[in-house]
Amino acid sequence: MTGPSLSRRLSGSGQEILLLLAIVALFLVVGWLNPRFVSQNNLTSIFVGNAYIAVAAIGMSMVIISGHIDVSVGALIGVLATVSGLLVTNGYPVWVAWLLPVLIGGAVNALLGGVIAYLKVPSIIATLAMLSILRGGLITATGGAWISGLPPEFQLAQFRLFDIPSPVWFMVVMTIVAAFLLRSTAFGRSIYAVGGNGEAAEAEGIPYNRTIVKVFTIHGMIAGVSAILFATQLQVIQSTVPNGLELIIITASVVGGVSILGGIGTVTGSTLAAILFAAIGSSLIFLNVSAYWLRAVQGILILATVLIDMARRGRTG
Repeated sequence: MTGPSLSRRLSGSGQEILLLLAIVALFLVVGWLNPRFVSQNNLTSIFVGNAYIAVAAIGMSMVIISGHIDVSVGALIGVLATVSGLLVTNGYPVWVAWLLPVLIGGAVNALLGGVIAYLKVPSIIATLAMLSILRGGLITATGGAWISGLPPEFQLAQFRLFDIPSPVWFMVVMTIVAAFLLRSTAFGRSIYAVGGNGEAAEAEGIPYNRTIVKVFTIHGMIAGVSAILFATQLQVIQSTVPNGLELIIITASVVGGVSILGGIGTVTGSTLAAILFAAIGSSLIFLNVSAYWLRAVQGILILATVLIDMARRGRTG
C-alpha cells in the first residue's frame, strides 16, 4: 500500500504528549496567577461542560481520518438535542428520548455518507447542504423556542457514578473504545487505508464506499450521544443550533493530531485538544481577558497544525 506506513498512521503519541503537557502547564500557570482557576467547581465545569464536544470530536476524527469532513455536525447535534427534549416533554419514556436521537443521527449520516461515497459528491459540499437543511428546518419547526419542564430522570449529564459526573465517563470510555476500534480491528485499519489512499485500499480488497458509509453512520450515532449530553446539562434546551460548534469540533480533531488530508491521527489526541480548548476558554475568564481571544487561539492552532502536517508529509514524500 502506498502512503504512510500503518505504524505512522496509528501513531499520535508525540502530539498527545504535547497536548497533555500544554494542559498541565496551563493549569499550573493560571492556577498560580488565580487559585480559583483550579477550584473543584471550575475543574468540574471545564471537564463536564465540554465533554460533549470531546465526544463529538471522536466521530469527527474518524471522518477526517477517512479522508472527508463534516461541517454539519453542530447543526445535527442541535437538532438531535431538540428531538430528545421534545420526546421527553411529550410523554415518551426517558430511554426513548435518549435512544432515538442516537438512531436518528446514525440514519441521517448514513444517508449523508451514501451521497458522498456512491454519488461522489465532495463531503464539504454534501455536509454544507445538510447544514442548511438541518439549521433551516429546526428554526422553521420550532422558532428557536425553549424547551422546559424536563424531568429529573432525563438529566443524564447530571448523573454521577463513584462521584464522577457521567459526561466524564462518556468522554473517557468512548475515547478508549474508539481508540481500540481504530488501532486493533480490521475496520479501524480500513479507515486509515481509505483515508491514506482510496484507490490503493480498493486494490487490496477494502470496500471504499461501504467503509465511508459505516464511518459516517458511526459518526452520526456518536453525535447523537453528544446531543444527549448537551441537552441534559441544564434544566432547559434552546431549540437552535449552537453557534460555531462544528468549528470547535473540527479544530479539536485537527489540533489533536488528525491530518486534515486523511489517513493519520488518533481519537485520544482530539479528546485532549477538546479539554485544552475548554481550559483555555476558562483561563481567559479568570485572567480577565476577552473570551473572543479563544477563537483567535483556535485559528492559530489549527493553521499551525495543518502547516506542520503538510511539511511532515512533504518530508515523508
